[in-house]
Amino acid sequence: MSGSGKVVCVTGASGYIASWLVKVLLHRGYTVRGTVRDPSDPKKSQHLLALDGAKERLHLFKAHLLDEGAFDSVVDGCVAVFHTASPVFANIKDPQAEMIDPAVNGTLNVLRSCAKVPSIKRVIVTSSTAAMVNNGRPLGPDVVVDETWFSDLAFCQKSKRWYMLSKTLAEEAAWKFAKENGLDMVTINPGLVIGPLLQPTLNTSVELISKLINGPETFPNGSYYLIDVRDVANAHVLAFENPSACGRYLLVERVVHCSEIVETLRKLYPQLSLPEKCADEKPGVPMFQASKEKAKSLGLNFTPMEVSLEETIASLIDKNLLSG
Repeated sequence: MSGSGKVVCVTGASGYIASWLVKVLLHRGYTVRGTVRDPSDPKKSQHLLALDGAKERLHLFKAHLLDEGAFDSVVDGCVAVFHTASPVFANIKDPQAEMIDPAVNGTLNVLRSCAKVPSIKRVIVTSSTAAMVNNGRPLGPDVVVDETWFSDLAFCQKSKRWYMLSKTLAEEAAWKFAKENGLDMVTINPGLVIGPLLQPTLNTSVELISKLINGPETFPNGSYYLIDVRDVANAHVLAFENPSACGRYLLVERVVHCSEIVETLRKLYPQLSLPEKCADEKPGVPMFQASKEKAKSLGLNFTPMEVSLEETIASLIDKNLLSG
């Protein structure tokens, strides 16, 4: 196993992507130091401690994103740090305090700790397509979004896209810090992450899928950029293990209108109660294509949307997380 004898850190280890990342790292033989807000909370730790290899090679530490120096001792001696922790809120009252400060200052706090540790070969930061496509540029079926795209801060602010703004600011701050401090850094920029859950609670991205079931008469008139959570976890590990990995990696298996998601679910699970029509009669949100070339150069194989959706619902049913 390529990770045998190597120590790595995963911040926000109890999260949706991070849990799968911990699982993959343990499977590959790494010793993992995971940071969580409250290791004594079983909802934050139990699913991690149950993973194969966790008893021998998983160590959980309490750390808060905004506590200066909180990550110093955790990353000391690591060869890689995977920074996945970032706030995700649907109903924001104070965007600066609730989302932007934790995303930007939290990322810089982790990177400052990394910059003190000579053993760290590379830092992999979980960013988002949110930091790519929100710039007002015209979109359409012939437009191909790739790693050169950056979201525009003024556009995000004007349209009050606070999550998009936080991810863009955090990634920009991270690149600036990495350059100034000689850190070898890579970012992973996934779309809407779906697939089976390891944690016992519903997360924001999968909730968008669960909300289509048991209740709503209509589905949103919008497009989603879908990627499987296991592909995201694998991409993080490949971005560390591949010496030539650099820059940003866009991860989107498919860009689809919500109507296609509903139809796919209807075929996979005919017993489900699903909405019959779109929320409005306006033209659909402009679609685009997402480049896969750079991600595939890492050796990543994309999970088809149909498989991801089928296993998302199976997981929700298994964990009794479907409403209604």
